[in-house]
Order: sequence, then structure tokens, then C-alpha cells
Amino acid sequence: MKRYCQTLDLKDNPKLIEEYIFWHKPENIWPEIVHGIKEVGILNMEIYRLGNRLFMIVDVPDNFDWDIQMTKLSTLPRQAEWEEFVSKYQKSSPDASSNEKWQMMDKIFDLSGKTNY
Repeated sequence: MKRYCQTLDLKDNPKLIEEYIFWHKPENIWPEIVHGIKEVGILNMEIYRLGNRLFMIVDVPDNFDWDIQMTKLSTLPRQAEWEEFVSKYQKSSPDASSNEKWQMMDKIFDLSGKTNY
């Protein structure tokens, strides 16, 4: 399994941050978004928050090609609409793609001693 970690900043506005959190709760997130994430092969996705900073962990199979699968995800039902919808909360260009908004992070430590980074 491969793991990708990304970060994104929200606008530093408590009301907007609370709305963003609301739309990411299981009962509020659009079902098509969750379906699309799974359809492209993502095994698990978690988002954490500290202030207005988000940290996302994405677990995928070893044969997952990030660029190909993210391009596919962007074409699935309601994905473009979702990106436009959440852009009002995000501290990035409103017309940026999800892949442009979420910045890939570099691994700098692994407790297991693996050094393949």
C-alpha cells in the first residue's frame, strides 16, 4: 500500500471553517464525492485540522497512479461542482483543481527506519 500526505490552508475565518467541517461530516458530504473517491481506487482518506491548516492522508494500492486517478476523479459526477463549492472555504485560487490546491508533502521521518523517501 502507498500513502500520500497533502496539506491545504482554509481561509482564516472561524465561520467558514465550521461550515467546511459541516460539509465533510458523513451525513452532509455529497454521496457522489465519496463514491468517486472509492471508484478511482482510494482505500482510505482522512483529513485533520489545526486552526486553518488541513492535513490529508490518502491510502491507495501499490499500483495506484496518482496523476491518472486524480484526472479520472475530476471527471466523475459532481466532482467539478464540489471543487467549486468548497473553493469558497479554501485559501487558494477558486479555479484551481483539487490537485493544485492540495499540496503534496514530503516524508522526512519513518519510525520503521525505511528510507525510501
